[in-house]
Amino acid sequence: MGNYGLRGEIPLSFANLVLLEDVKILGTSLTGPIPSSFSNLISLRELSIGDIPNGGSLKFIKDMKSLSILVLRNSNLTGTIPSNIAEYTSLQQVDLSFIKLHGPIPASLFSLSKLTHLFLGNNTLNGSLPTQKSKTLSNIDVSYNDLSGSLPSWVSLPNLKLNLVANNFTLKSLDKRGLLGLKCLQKNFPCNRGKGICKRDLKNDLLKVFSIDWCLDSDFFINCGGPQIRSVTVKVFEKENEDLGSASSTVSYVQRWAVSSVGLFAGSSNNMWVINSLDSEIFQSARHSSSSLRYYGLGLENGGYTVTLQFAEIDILGTNSWRGLGTRRFNIYVQGRLVVRDFDICKTSGDTTVQAVMKEYKANVSENYLEIHLFWAGKGSFTVPVLGTFGPLISAVSAKPDFTPTVGNRPPTKEKHKTGLVVGAIVGLGLLGIFAGAGMFIIRKSRKRYTDDEELLSMDVKPYTFAYSELKTATQDFNPSNKLGEGGFGSVYKGNLKDGREIAVKVLSAGSRQGKGQFVAEIVAISAVLHRNLVKLYGCCYEGDYRLLVYEYLPNGSLDQALFGGDRILHLDWSTRFEICMGVSRGLAYLHEEASVRIVHRDVKASNILLDSKLLPKVSDFGLAKLLDILRQSMPCADT
Repeated sequence: MGNYGLRGEIPLSFANLVLLEDVKILGTSLTGPIPSSFSNLISLRELSIGDIPNGGSLKFIKDMKSLSILVLRNSNLTGTIPSNIAEYTSLQQVDLSFIKLHGPIPASLFSLSKLTHLFLGNNTLNGSLPTQKSKTLSNIDVSYNDLSGSLPSWVSLPNLKLNLVANNFTLKSLDKRGLLGLKCLQKNFPCNRGKGICKRDLKNDLLKVFSIDWCLDSDFFINCGGPQIRSVTVKVFEKENEDLGSASSTVSYVQRWAVSSVGLFAGSSNNMWVINSLDSEIFQSARHSSSSLRYYGLGLENGGYTVTLQFAEIDILGTNSWRGLGTRRFNIYVQGRLVVRDFDICKTSGDTTVQAVMKEYKANVSENYLEIHLFWAGKGSFTVPVLGTFGPLISAVSAKPDFTPTVGNRPPTKEKHKTGLVVGAIVGLGLLGIFAGAGMFIIRKSRKRYTDDEELLSMDVKPYTFAYSELKTATQDFNPSNKLGEGGFGSVYKGNLKDGREIAVKVLSAGSRQGKGQFVAEIVAISAVLHRNLVKLYGCCYEGDYRLLVYEYLPNGSLDQALFGGDRILHLDWSTRFEICMGVSRGLAYLHEEASVRIVHRDVKASNILLDSKLLPKVSDFGLAKLLDILRQSMPCADT
């Protein structure tokens, strides 16, 4: 029985249908309690009852040992997990979330050989997690309980979807278990609680920023389900496009915010946790959850905030076809307060296809964290337009203070980041962390306390690291025929990677202190920005005394060569020269005025302007670049 306007209590007569194998009561307006006589239905293979008030006691399932699917989500039931749960050997999916379970989790539940999905979140379960689990159990949600103790070793297993948010676990050696950031998501969200404040005055307070564990913040902007983008208001919406799956959470690498999602698209192969469209940039993607989706602002300065939520229904199509008959409804909570019940994106937008909806809510932060919760309470479509079209959907989340902040941004954390093939500049990791890394570099350089190797290793946002042998092969042992040019800090060679990419390898002079300093400076500067008129850094190599930077290869060389390079002179008409000038200007304007990390290049000249195959200019060589705010504090200009 789905959303067909059914009302009243669940009929007692159902209990007489003892040969029933499937019972589904989802998305109705029926009320409980669930009759205790349901215990007669011992032939059931699937029991799915959800979203009813006053469900009663859980005891009625005690003899339903043939069940393969047991879903009693959000049914206001009370009780404990049956002690004889080991006898339910056919169970494959169990969802007992958002009810009133208490007591410990039986170890035998985690050992059921066919169980693949287990949702026990939002109860008051206590004790510790079982020390063993079956190989088949790969999706586990135990968030929002009172669990404690150390985490078992299986939490580090690959391909495991696991949500442990809002418990009281003792967290040790998380860096070895792939659960970095979980400490921020335990009960009461301890990250930044009572920590120091980072003031905005860069000159006086940069040292303070790095002398404390954390600093508070005063806003956050998240592009849900999508990459980092810059909005029309020039705000940078950070990327949030991890594959969360049916039970997972993730903390942003600077621990400013986090996201948690749980729920299974039951009976559907439509498991689309991220949805994409071709609409305006911020609505090209959305985060989708089948049940419960939470966003958290972490380490916020206490005070009043305006929370902005942006939605667009990019999954259910317009009303001109049968697909438009589908509806999506979910509840919105801000700081635990229900602000909208049965929110319908299409209805709110006037039933216009892919019409953006923006909702603003006031919230008070008193303990340095903010929570936005989107919860599917069983209303709306379940099978139209396809099975699995339900649950919350959101495009962007942001929060801004209603007061004058006394805090600024923070340095990045010591989390380990996945090292992968970097295509283009390393921007996906975010500008905020790079800014802090750049600040750390400048402070340490001015103090002369660390080597440049230590500076690079101290960067939490590192470029992809190439092996020296890989670059040696790519450049044919740095064959002179592949040399593109030579400068004061070293030579540049053309190369070809095994994946087919053409690269330019900048080899800095071995043993040169100046060259090593430029190596770190260039990584910090170019990694902080992304623009079509700035050269892309693919990665670097630092082995022994070798210092190499790997850039995209631009076939038309430098503007200097194009204008004055003898055999390499390009015949550029005035319109092309004008476009080159405009491109360089755009790149510099981005560095000076538009990037979150504002940079002065300090070495702009024709030899540092490179041209791609279409003569698009790109500013290169950031070895002398400085942060603009630091430069304004009377730092001398380069003599170039």
